[in-house]
Amino acid sequence: MRSVVISSMTVLCVAMSVAQQDTGSDSVGLASFGGFQAAISIGPAAAATDPETPPYLAAGPFLVESLLADWYDQQRNRTIPVKVYYPTEHGQPAPGPMPVILFSHGLGGSREAAAYLGRHWASHGYVSIHLQHPGSDESIWRDKGQPMEALRKAAQNPRAALERIADVRFVLDRLEQLQREPGPLNGRLDLERIGMSGHSFGAHTTLIVAGQVAVLPGGREISQADPRIKAAVVLSPPVPQQPGQREKAFRKIAIPCFYMTGTEDDSPIGETRKEDRRVPFDLSADLADRYLVIFAGGDHMIFSGRERPLFGTPGTTRGGLLSLRRAREKDEVFHRLICAATTAFWDAYLRGDEKARQWLAEGGFEKILGSDGTFEKKLIAPPVSRANAVNTNSDGILTLDEVRAYFGRRFSRRSPTASIPQPTEKP
Repeated sequence: MRSVVISSMTVLCVAMSVAQQDTGSDSVGLASFGGFQAAISIGPAAAATDPETPPYLAAGPFLVESLLADWYDQQRNRTIPVKVYYPTEHGQPAPGPMPVILFSHGLGGSREAAAYLGRHWASHGYVSIHLQHPGSDESIWRDKGQPMEALRKAAQNPRAALERIADVRFVLDRLEQLQREPGPLNGRLDLERIGMSGHSFGAHTTLIVAGQVAVLPGGREISQADPRIKAAVVLSPPVPQQPGQREKAFRKIAIPCFYMTGTEDDSPIGETRKEDRRVPFDLSADLADRYLVIFAGGDHMIFSGRERPLFGTPGTTRGGLLSLRRAREKDEVFHRLICAATTAFWDAYLRGDEKARQWLAEGGFEKILGSDGTFEKKLIAPPVSRANAVNTNSDGILTLDEVRAYFGRRFSRRSPTASIPQPTEKP
């Protein structure tokens, strides 16, 4: 019983802290820009001129602006809030074409998740679009008398998993319109070079779009992979718990993937244990390069970029503010490493930069990682075409009944304590 109470307190504090303002922004004002609200960031490029900073750790050469928008999907009568980070030069959007990255938040999160990644990637010349998924976002717990119960109820909803995948497809379609219509990104997007990343539930969303298959009773395999996604960064991935699922779920992922977790990355409310986080790396077939970093002492909170709350942070109940300060300082170290590794990964697999691939493959990242984690890689030569590996069903759509069958009892209407096997995002 004691462990359940601790877990509930952790998730409650984590979810409530999503409402905190992101303290990492350097915004100096708001402007109206082509139907968006634009927050101009002036900080990211400051470190780029430091010759002592290892490659990819430093911010890139561009200043960064962030746009807020609500994109309406008429077919589903659903509005998708987004935050778009993009590079600027001399007060104007940087010349294109620029590769695009989509980011998907965890359960209870928002488009403000992982702002540190959006800023860093944009400073290196990427357009980073952070989606917000209604029905599995902060709306499920805000202003609720029992936010913890609201989170658990939302975790049982199979429609949330389906809607997230549809959200991604809608945003991918919307990029083509964004490329054509008047605005700061008109003609500047490289739609042949799109990557995706996500944390926790967002990591699951990313893996589904990357090619993770659902194995239904009877052995039927369904893929909802989208060929527009060319590479993926997967933060704290949850894994299937049903017998026989793990062995088949990841074997058809045929794009480069970078998996990240920590030695203390247990799930707050799901069933994924910290040692399970490496399963997608271990059980994927050798169809594309893949990497795995396990941060020493890293828990589920290290990826989201939100300031840690006092309660719910491991060790702070005993060590108080001193332990909290140390945890936050360590988070900053992890964030710099995450920024460096992911930027090199995008450069290697979206831009085709061989020097970036060599930096990852030949010890560059390990040199700066040091004792802060372990790094593994499985490199494939020559690369296998994704088109030869991805399996899709006739219409690419899972029904609610199929989702319930896939996830088993976690979607049972008879179990009030059931939960999707994706943990809540820890901001």
